[in-house]
Amino acid sequence: MMALMPVDEAQAALLAGVTATETEWVELAEAGGRTLAADLAALRTQPPVDVSTMDGYALGKDVASDGWYSVVGEAAAGHAFGRSLASGEAVRIFTGAPVPEGADRVALQEDAEREDDRVRFATRAPSGAYIRKRGADFIEGETGLFAGTRLGFGALGLAAAMNHARLPVRRRPRVALIASGDELVKPGTNALSHQIVASSTVALARLVDDAGGEAIDMGIAPDDLSALRDRIRSAMTGGANVVVVMGGVSVGDHDHTRPAFAAEGMEPGFWKIAMRPGKPLMHGRLGRVHALGLPGNPVSTLVTGLLFLAPLVRAMLGRDDVLPVAETAIVTAPLRANDMRRDFLRARLSVEAGRLIVTPVANQDSALLSMIAAANALIVRREFAPAAEIGEAVDIIRI
Repeated sequence: MMALMPVDEAQAALLAGVTATETEWVELAEAGGRTLAADLAALRTQPPVDVSTMDGYALGKDVASDGWYSVVGEAAAGHAFGRSLASGEAVRIFTGAPVPEGADRVALQEDAEREDDRVRFATRAPSGAYIRKRGADFIEGETGLFAGTRLGFGALGLAAAMNHARLPVRRRPRVALIASGDELVKPGTNALSHQIVASSTVALARLVDDAGGEAIDMGIAPDDLSALRDRIRSAMTGGANVVVVMGGVSVGDHDHTRPAFAAEGMEPGFWKIAMRPGKPLMHGRLGRVHALGLPGNPVSTLVTGLLFLAPLVRAMLGRDDVLPVAETAIVTAPLRANDMRRDFLRARLSVEAGRLIVTPVANQDSALLSMIAAANALIVRREFAPAAEIGEAVDIIRI
């Protein structure tokens, strides 16, 4: 009997030797959600000069003896005053405007008493008040974003501010998804009583997209070795970096996933993992293409996709956040002691009084999509974990 591989070892084996996809350049507006392929340095200094952070008056370093300053002009955002301030001079200034040379502070307009072209203040602003110094955000040539960064709205804003119009990103890994089984029909079909609506492809495609990949729906393959081999070959000739077959990965008479991959020359990696759900998971290599066989039960498919397929995609993008991050939460129901397989219980995570609280869903059957749709986390029960009582801390992974 084949020994089951521990989850951690299987993840390490899957990610060992993964090579990043090629670099391509895209317009800034098209870079959202993509992954940087190289460090990005600032092409300018931000702000390029000292600027005012408030509306008020820029004041010279020396205070007039009678407390009154002469107002000699104004500065607005995009419009500099144009000369250095002398002792006793003030410039009306607005938020974002360049601070004139010779000024070392900005006094707030609400503290000002203005009479024609002179002004004085109820309180003395300290040196440096309300001035954002040149380069406070970044300096030209400074690395602002690093290779492997997923470009969310904050990173995109920074790239734009650093004056980049085009960005080097990793090509999105192409992930071919093949559903397998005579019983499967497409969503929207008038399914017969002996048929099942295929749900895993669309769900797994969303997971791939969230990880930064490009999902390719290769349709449903019947329980036929030759037909499945045809789909695998089509995926590879179509440029897939990963070929995923959902279902048919066990040892029954109608399970053709492993034989089909083997017939196409797969170099075997691992098969059968000490986890629940998802035990029949399989991985190998077809040259540079990753081959994954995921269990057919939809919850098993999604859990293994979360723990193996999504990390593989992220690794191919050169990202640092490859594996799901484990956290702890307080459990609201007792959990029985675990056996030799790591258990991933579907659960609902919430926050109460500043603490993470987790509640297992009512039914852990790996065929029940309603249960994983109700869940937003997995409770991780490690191998041979002792029973847990209500109120104890347990490991969780967010979905």
